[in-house]
Amino acid sequence: MRIVIALGGNALLRRGEPLTAENQRKNVRIACQQIARVHPGNQLVIAHGNGPQVGLLALQGAAYDASHPYPLDVLGAQTEGMIGYMIEQELGNLLPAEVPLATLLTQVEVDAKDPAFQHPSKPIGPVYAKEEAERLAAEKGWRIAPDGDKYRRVVASPRPRRIFEIRPIKWLLEKGSVVICAGGGGIPTMYDGNQLHGVEAVIDKDLCASLLARELDADLPVIATDVDAAYLDWGRPNQRAIAAAHPEELEGLGFAAGSMGPKVQAACEFARATGRPAVIGSLADIEAIVAGQAGTRVSTAHAGLYCR
Repeated sequence: MRIVIALGGNALLRRGEPLTAENQRKNVRIACQQIARVHPGNQLVIAHGNGPQVGLLALQGAAYDASHPYPLDVLGAQTEGMIGYMIEQELGNLLPAEVPLATLLTQVEVDAKDPAFQHPSKPIGPVYAKEEAERLAAEKGWRIAPDGDKYRRVVASPRPRRIFEIRPIKWLLEKGSVVICAGGGGIPTMYDGNQLHGVEAVIDKDLCASLLARELDADLPVIATDVDAAYLDWGRPNQRAIAAAHPEELEGLGFAAGSMGPKVQAACEFARATGRPAVIGSLADIEAIVAGQAGTRVSTAHAGLYCR
């Protein structure tokens, strides 16, 4: 199968964990140990989030007084290289030596009229207590929003419209390479006339991974998160894991925009467009997910919603 795996940025730097290179390396190694299990017999494309990482780079850049902070599109490109390097190395240490790996900087077109530019919602960077977040927002001109019991900076997250490097991604797959691409949802770009330029935004990696999977004619997108499935009544005593659902049933449940919502939307868009399933689940269960035995399987093949 041709499988697109979307890794969350928070899976690579976990919530509340110090944003150090050592912690990121440790988490990448754990992720790659799971991914390596499904490589035999399959083509793999790995996308990843970059929320914590791009926010950290923005903080580091802001500390340099001699220059204006680097824009988010440039920081997004930096995270693609940084995270791609770690994934290549850790996965390469696990796969047979003859398996090629490649990280591809990936530009993604967005629409200048996207309403997301007026309503920033994408959390980036570390979490803060409310008082510290409010102080930083006042000092740096940030917008902030709640993230669980903490607060984070939020930026515009326009929808991805086109992946410019889709042809070289296909060429690499045809040569047997594992491809790491569309990191952080891709580098946000738009046209001014016939000139392409970067945009101050961060694209949602799940929506971009869904677009990537459709354009690659993938058999299965796996949207990896830190829970084993989407849940009904999450956080309540009667919470139930959703085993399978039709897109219409799943979309009607109103999942939170800042957490499970984009994952559900991404899975539903792929299932509707292709007639193939998409799965939301834990990276630790990836072998069972690929075998159709774990995660929330989103498909148009059957009506309704089924819980475990």
